[in-house]
Formats: sequence, C-alpha cells, structure tokens
Amino acid sequence: MKEKLRANFLKIRKKKYFELSVKNKIFIAKQIRKLCIKNKINKLGFYYPVKYEINIVSVIIRIQTKKLQICLPVIKKKNNMSFKEWTTQEPLIVNKFGILEPGNKNKKIKPQMILVPLVAYDNTKNRLGYGKGFYDRYLSRLIKKNVKILTVGVAFSFQRYHKLSISKNDVRLDLILTNKGLKK
Repeated sequence: MKEKLRANFLKIRKKKYFELSVKNKIFIAKQIRKLCIKNKINKLGFYYPVKYEINIVSVIIRIQTKKLQICLPVIKKKNNMSFKEWTTQEPLIVNKFGILEPGNKNKKIKPQMILVPLVAYDNTKNRLGYGKGFYDRYLSRLIKKNVKILTVGVAFSFQRYHKLSISKNDVRLDLILTNKGLKK
C-alpha cells in the first residue's frame, strides 16, 4: 500500500512541481521565522531538496541571521543520520544517495527544529517519506532520550492525502507547512 501511494505521489509531485514565487518564499520564511522566535530556536535543521521537493534553500537564506545556526542532514554508517552545521557559502559534497550534504570537517549539531521533507502527509500530521526511515530513526532516537525537538513537514499543498497508513516506526510531525499555510 505505502509503495503504491509513494510512487503515485512522486509522480504527482513531479508533474505539479513549481518553483516558489517570491510571495510563497516570503510567506514560508515568515512562518519559519515566527516558529523560531516563538520556540526560541537557534539551531535549525533543514534539507537540501531532491526529486521535486520544495526548494527550501532560498527560504533559509532569507531568514538566516547570526543568531540562527543552520544545519543539514548527513548520512552516516549503517544508514543513520545526523546533522552538521552549514553556511550558504560553503561547498557541499554528494553522498551515496546523490544528495548534497556538508563535509566531514563541519561541526555536528543537534537541531531544535527540523524542516522535514515528505512525499505525502495527512490531516493528522503523519508523513510518508521515501521508505528508508532516516528521519523516523533519527527522531525516534531523540524521543527515547527525551530530547525536545520541533518537527515541521514541508510540502506543497497538493501532497495532502486523506489518511495515511502508519507503522509503529513512523514518527508523527508537530506541524505541516505548505505553500498555502501552516497546519497545527
């Protein structure tokens, strides 16, 4: 079921993909900035877009301040994930999945808020990812250690599905941010 749904939504996203307008970028940047201020976030994790995901990099550049450390996911041994600090002037390297990530010299950071990519989401903030479980494993480890982290799924509004089937390893997101609004 999940595999079929994932394939279907990947096709839809590719077909309906669009670059965010300046208005959309400003809207999303304002929402992220508000969340950072409200939750006293100074370490923000996000993703480098692949496969027609919302290009969040230009949005992050808009909100980047000296007080906000930004970091990107890095895939480690045994397909575990961590986050490393990154500045927009630094080059990135290509990992084994063809995704850009910070180099080995960059400092490891535990973000207080993560902008999470997704293939589809539902009204109860469940997320369908690519099926490898990177974000679910990472978030589960933090939850087990009682680490407080705000998770915000980032998607186009057309990626909403009425009800996703979930498994015991799936981690529900706190919020969903789309080009049309913030779902609490």
